[in-house]
Amino acid sequence: MNNNEKQNKENLAVIRPSWDEYFMKLAWLVAERSTCLRHHVGAVIVRDKRILTTGYNGAAAGVKDCLTLGCLRNQLNIPSGQKHEICRAIHAEQNAIIQGGYHGINIKGATLYCTHSPCILCAKMIANSGIIKVIMSEVYPDKSYEELFKEANIEFYSFQTENLSISRLK
Repeated sequence: MNNNEKQNKENLAVIRPSWDEYFMKLAWLVAERSTCLRHHVGAVIVRDKRILTTGYNGAAAGVKDCLTLGCLRNQLNIPSGQKHEICRAIHAEQNAIIQGGYHGINIKGATLYCTHSPCILCAKMIANSGIIKVIMSEVYPDKSYEELFKEANIEFYSFQTENLSISRLK
């Protein structure tokens, strides 16, 4: 091994992300596809270190979204975390779960990585889908999901990602 290869190997060891960081970075990348004007949320469902599905918050397929029509929740002055039913978007967690069903992918026993903590509606879907762990980056003030997850034996925790970046060797 020459000196350049040795240096590259040492650099790679320093910048290689943990699995949690890797999948959380992917969730943030998925969130970039969001059509929501308030929050870009992304979700990645993983089992055995393999990506099963992804989802971001946005309108149903074939339906006009907030980028086209504007945000209905903003127009009605609805605060964040309230009246989820008054929204064009399907939540990222919901879309990731739906993708599993749509494509025949079993998500039972999987881990969900999400850029934000789930609302209570998403938490119920997560519990019924068989997901056993939820790792989130940002936590909303509404923590109603916590009691449900505890009762359903779903492990959950926040994984802080203040300095997310993509590292590349040149």
